[in-house]
Amino acid sequence: MFLGSFASSIGTWMQHVTLGAYALELSGSPTFLGLVLFAQLGPMLALSVLGGALADLVDRRRLLLFAQAEQLVATAVLAVLVSRGRPSESALLAVVAFIGIGAALHQPTYSAVLPSLVGRGSLAGAISANSTQMNVARVVGPALGGVAFAAFGAGAVFGINAVTYLFVIVALAVVRIPPVARTDEADVGWRRLVGGFTVARRDRLVRRCLLTMATFSLLCLPFIGQMPTVAQRNLGIDPSSAAYGLLYTCFGLGAIGGAVSIGTVLSGWPRDRLVRMGLLGFAAALAVFAVLRQPAPAYPVAVAVGLFYFGTITALSVTLQERLDDAVRGRVMALWVMAFGGTIPLGHLLAGPLTERTSISWVMGYGVVAALALAAYTRRDVAEAPVAEVSPAGTPRVADTGELTAAAGAQPVVPAPPPGCP
Repeated sequence: MFLGSFASSIGTWMQHVTLGAYALELSGSPTFLGLVLFAQLGPMLALSVLGGALADLVDRRRLLLFAQAEQLVATAVLAVLVSRGRPSESALLAVVAFIGIGAALHQPTYSAVLPSLVGRGSLAGAISANSTQMNVARVVGPALGGVAFAAFGAGAVFGINAVTYLFVIVALAVVRIPPVARTDEADVGWRRLVGGFTVARRDRLVRRCLLTMATFSLLCLPFIGQMPTVAQRNLGIDPSSAAYGLLYTCFGLGAIGGAVSIGTVLSGWPRDRLVRMGLLGFAAALAVFAVLRQPAPAYPVAVAVGLFYFGTITALSVTLQERLDDAVRGRVMALWVMAFGGTIPLGHLLAGPLTERTSISWVMGYGVVAALALAAYTRRDVAEAPVAEVSPAGTPRVADTGELTAAAGAQPVVPAPPPGCP
């Protein structure tokens, strides 16, 4: 699964970077670029809850196979559409939305499958390794995508990505995925669909992780989708050039460092401290990135931005996964996917018009302010008195601490009937 996902992730990042550059080249408008990103990620906001409910209900292997096949077909259609000449903007948005639908079904299911492939003691390492392969792909994919885009055009890049879905399909064909344990057969219908919200409402730690991630994604991360605009308007870099691919590669290298560090050199650190340090470091690095107007210093700064960005996310993800019981994991991880990926398109809808009226630096500026506010919130939250949570037996208990991520080694919480990121 690791190798199959790694190969597919390379293709996904080739397409992601190329799609943004192609949309800006096609329209010349940051607003249209924001619409394309919304079409790509918006389904995660609308359908992740459904995907998470299905992940806890149906055979996860079959659901993953369906999601991969759907994305393969939609991506192949995108490649054909672009290769035939200048497509209509509405057709481009529609096909990209279909790709996003497949991703919305895939992400919460894959997140739920990952812990079942390893023991709980290896979970932090597995999540760190998975984050690492995603970010190595973030380095390799843009580099390959930039070369292929310049040499063969966007259609060829999208065609290559379509082929890479086969790697995950092959992996799913040969790997045994343990079945989901059913803990409450009365949990059906609407109660099953909203079960993740029930867990988040009853479990203080889960709720804090999700709220922190959602706010961070909404206000701090829109600059990633607008990276072609940052390169073009702030740094004088052509988004279809190898220099732009290098800029994105530097950002990915930093993200690799952040992901690896959480499961290795920083594995013994309190995760509440890692989250606060990550938010403060991200705010400082993004502030510098926002004011730069020369390409040369932008490359090392992009490394720092990526480092603090994904270190924070990985620390939150490990904490959340270690907290969950497998029977509700899919539904809660659907909320993580919504918080991580689903709120980003809303941020793009805000960032595109704001960039048109002001500048991309203003967008990064309010991201800096939001990161500082989150760091201050988590710091204040530590001093709060413990609150009652729900024990596995359904009786109230008192949380050991108010820290955002102090329960890294806590036992999973299974909410009482009705039971209930990314």
